[in-house]
Parts: sequence; structure tokens; C-alpha cells
Amino acid sequence: MRSEMVTTLKRQATRILADLNTSHEPVLITEQGKPAAYLINVQDYEAIQSRMNILEAVAKGEQDLTNERLSTHQQVKEKMSKWLK
Repeated sequence: MRSEMVTTLKRQATRILADLNTSHEPVLITEQGKPAAYLINVQDYEAIQSRMNILEAVAKGEQDLTNERLSTHQQVKEKMSKWLK
């Protein structure tokens, strides 16, 4: 992973963004020698968000299983038919 100082980002933002869009490699932005932020490509960010949504749904499903909040296939079909009307 590449690392850039925030001052370099200020001075060379166009070049850094062009490199980012070409390489898709995240850039760690540092401020006073400490990590401050990650700069990532828009498509990569959106893909990460999509994966997070899926993982959150899986975690919710696992929690429902643990808490025995279950529905039969027929119950789900009935709920879905109401939503689709």
C-alpha cells in the first residue's frame, strides 16, 4: 500500500488521483507522521459498501437463528405476496 503525506496530497492531488484510478491501490494519507485517512477509488469503495451490506444481512440472519426468530417457507411467501401487491 502506498502512503502519502497530507501536504503531498494538497500539492499533487491530480497526480495522486490519476495514479489511484489506474492502480486501484489504496493510498494511506498521513498527517504529522500518523495515519489520518485512506484514499480509495470510487468503484472500490462502492464494492466494499456492497459487501458490507451483504455481511450485515448475513449477521442479522445468524442473530435471528440464534434468537429463534424463524419463519416457515409458507409464512415468507405470504409476507412477500403482500409486499409485491
